[in-house]
Parts: sequence; C-alpha cells; structure tokens
Amino acid sequence: MSAESKKAHNFIQSLIEDAIASGEHTGKVVTRFPPEPNGYLHIGHAKSICLNFGIAETFSGDCNLRFDDTNPEKENQEYIDAIKQDVEWLGYEWAGDVRYASDYFDALYEFAEELITRDKAYVCALTADEMAEYRGSLKEPGRNSPYRDRPVEESLQLFRDMRDGKYQNGELVLRAKIDMASPNINMRDPILYRIRYAEHHQTGNKWCIYPMYDFTHPISDAMEGITHSLCTLEFEDHRPLYDWVLDNISGPCHPRQIEFARLNLNYTITSKRKLKRLVDEAVVDGWNDPRMPTISGMRRRGYTPESIRTFCDMIGVNKAGGTVDVGMLEHAIREDLNTRAPRAMCVMRPLKVTLINYPADKSETLTLPVHPQNPDMGEREVPWTQTLFIDREDFEVEPPRKWKRLAPDQAVRLRGGYVMTCREVIRDDSGEIVELKCEYDPNTLGVNPEGYKPNGVIHWVSATDSVEADINLYDRLFNHESPDSDKEGDLMDHLNPQSLVVLKGARVEKSLAAPRTDLPYQFEREGYFFCDQAHTEAAGRPVFNRTVTLRDSWGKGGK
Repeated sequence: MSAESKKAHNFIQSLIEDAIASGEHTGKVVTRFPPEPNGYLHIGHAKSICLNFGIAETFSGDCNLRFDDTNPEKENQEYIDAIKQDVEWLGYEWAGDVRYASDYFDALYEFAEELITRDKAYVCALTADEMAEYRGSLKEPGRNSPYRDRPVEESLQLFRDMRDGKYQNGELVLRAKIDMASPNINMRDPILYRIRYAEHHQTGNKWCIYPMYDFTHPISDAMEGITHSLCTLEFEDHRPLYDWVLDNISGPCHPRQIEFARLNLNYTITSKRKLKRLVDEAVVDGWNDPRMPTISGMRRRGYTPESIRTFCDMIGVNKAGGTVDVGMLEHAIREDLNTRAPRAMCVMRPLKVTLINYPADKSETLTLPVHPQNPDMGEREVPWTQTLFIDREDFEVEPPRKWKRLAPDQAVRLRGGYVMTCREVIRDDSGEIVELKCEYDPNTLGVNPEGYKPNGVIHWVSATDSVEADINLYDRLFNHESPDSDKEGDLMDHLNPQSLVVLKGARVEKSLAAPRTDLPYQFEREGYFFCDQAHTEAAGRPVFNRTVTLRDSWGKGGK
C-alpha cells in the first residue's frame, strides 16, 4: 500500500480491509464513478472521483467511468466531453472504455420483463397527481394502485406496447410491486420505467421508454462486476431498493452499496440545477466561469489538480454531514502554489514614476530569482529605466500611521532594485495625480542605504519595457455563507457584486509577454494569477485570472 493511500485512510477503506481479512471479499476491488451527463462536474464530484479512483488504486483494483444517461432530455455530448476531460485532468485513468448506462438498455428491458413475469412489477395508469395521493406520507401508509393486481400477461403486453410507441408520455409507467405500507417511501411501488419521446445521444430514437435511476444503477453495477458502489448519504434510503432490485432479478452479482457524506462548502452552491440557473441567466460566463465551483471553472482560474486532491484528502471521508470552510480549499491552493509558482511583478493600477537623476537614454538589466526559495527555478531579467510604473495604491500624499509604502519625501525600495525617494507630485487639471518625480540612490542595489531607512518595499515595472495586460480579479461568487438555504431567500440575493473586477491597462514584466499556461504566477504582493489562454488570444494581450489572494481576506476583519 502506498504512502498516499495510507494518508487517505477512511472508514470505507477499513470496511474493505476487514472484508478481505475475514474472507467475505475475495478477488479484485472494482468501483465506479457514475456521473449524469446533465451538467459540468463540480468540487463535490471531485471528492467522489478521488474516493472511487483512490479506493481502486489502494487495493490494486479498477475504477470504471460510467455515464448515467437515462434522461436524454437533459443530457448532451458537451457534458460528456467535459466530464471526461475533468477526470483526466485530475490525474485519474478509468479502466477500459468509457461506459454508459445506455449500453445496458437491452439488458435492463429484459430484467424488467423478468420482474413482470415474476409478478414483481406491473404497468400502472395512475396520473402523477393520483400517484402522489396514493403514495401516502411519512405518517400515513400508501394505498395500492387499482392497477396493482393486473394479470401478469396484461402488464407484460402493456409494457411491450409502451416500448413499441403505442402510448404517449405519462400515460403508463412500469412500477415495482413491493410494499405500499413500507415506512421507507422509496419502497412504495417505485416507478421503474416511464415513456419519454426524446432522441438519446447514444441510442438515437431506438427507445421511447427509459429506465429510472433506482432501477438502472444497481443493474449497471452488477453488469460491470462492481464490488463496492460508493454513494453519497442521500442514497442511504435508496439502498433497500438497490438490494431489492438485485435480489429479484437473475443478475450476475450483488455489489455492496456504501454511503458517505457529500461535500458541502460555505459560500458555495453545488446543486447542478442551481449552477445551471446561473449559466442560463447569464450571471456567469458559462459553466467554466472561474467563479464557478466546477472543476473546469477552477482549472480556468488556476487551481491545480494536486491542490484539489490535497483538499479532498484534508476533508476526509466520513458518515457525518456538515459544512466545510471554503477557506480550506483556498489554503490548499496557496500551499501548493507557494512552493511551485514562478514569481513576477504586475502593476495593476499604474502610476508613472520618473527618476529625475537617471539618464533618459540609459537602461540596465536587473536579475531577480524566479522563486526566492527555489534557486533551481532559475532567474529572470527585469529592465530598469528612467520611467517606471508603481501601483497607485502604493502612494499616499497624506499617509496614515504606520504607512509602509511611498509618500512625499519618503523613500521605498523597489523590489529587487534601488531605493528611491519621492520629490514631487504632478497632478492634471482635475487634480488627479498622474506622475511622481523621484530620485533614486545608485548606491543601494542589493545593499542598504547609508544614513536613512526605506519605508518598505513595493513592486514596479519599467514603463517602456513592460507589457500591457488585463487582470480579472475573481472572488467568491456569493457573500453569504449559505447562499442556497431556503431560510435565506433566493440565492440571487446573495451574489457578491465584487466577485469580478476587471482591470484594463495593467502592466506586467516584459518576460510575461508570452506567459506560461501550465501554472499560475505569484504576482508579488498581490496574489496568484493564471493566464487565461482563450481570452489572451482574443484580446491580443495577456489576460490573467486571479486564482487566490496571498492571504485569506474573508477571515477576521475581512469582508
């Protein structure tokens, strides 16, 4: 067992180890990740991916990727392609070919007929409203459908007629015959098949009846020889139905379903339906908007697969619910990037600085480390010229107490460069500060000045030897810890108006004219930023998305 597997030890792993030790389980461990292709994967799915593939890896087994594609009205190829890309990007490889529940439609149909012939299923003509009325409630048992005692031959013929397109949507359904008085409402004669006239992305128009998830899932697991079907806790009440289906058909095996707590993050929604609403109402720029908790959105924002896997390991796998602080996710990416991200300087709100004692026709090249703690990453060259840019927020005419940046007649060190002192402030006709006249100390490159002390260190770039860039300052999409809580009103009421601030005309080091696109940069003193390749190509200049700030700004004293 690898060191990584030991680190990720959880109660499911313990259950499997115990089953192997007792002889209850023999042979290969086989798991599966079974997403519905009706949206993009999000951070909650990442937890399930890491768990299912991680368990298989721990026991030298297999993990299948299977699309639960039983609802063609909400599914399409775009989602399938995106899901495959996300799983691969996270660093996992599924066993064999990609699988689909639709691969088993013929077998599912045969098993449905088997249930009918065993008098374990019947065709029902109750309307949806009537069925809800007959179902009862948590306090009252349900009532048998008047169609429950149809002769087997009649239900079998009606089911075949449904398959052959002789009935319209909603006219008939196939139901399991279990127990309308069961305290578990899922066992009160659940629907197994319904009529849907919709073209399927895999099977075309072959079928006009489609199986329900609770019927499809256990049979698909059995068809693939899954040994451990790992589900989130909302499926715990469905486990008796999962077992009932497998106990009442002549399936090849009976997988074991085990439930674990789903991931809930504060300031975040992980409902695909609600995420789709954000996309459909153009609140965000598609499923891969960097503010979305989708894996593709996080990838575009600059999150690394290593940081997401680390986060999933940090939160663990357990039976208890609860909400995880999104700050843990942000901590994971900071920790990862702090050791790996190359450094660079970016002036987001440029303010011109003219060095009055530096020749206009002179320039020099300063050498700075790519990473101050990792010499193996090499060095970078930064031009020093008479005109520079500093950030407007690094200068105050009347600085507050303990100000550690630039002010009139005060000195600062420019990161990796010289010390300079502000001598004059230039304003335009409206009174806006447009330029600073400063004097640099030529004896301070790499050494402290004599007789005075700089008032801090700020970043900068050459005005003539830097590159224009656009900066997208992304932040949390919601400003409420529980944006989708029914008690807190509509989630749209909790949108953070500062979730995206676009800065045009920023300036970055000359070396970032062709930025790397495999890892974010740390823009010194600002945060971690990732080159948005698609927007860079469209804009004709570098576009950077903020991955995360250097420190948590939402904690104590934060937003």
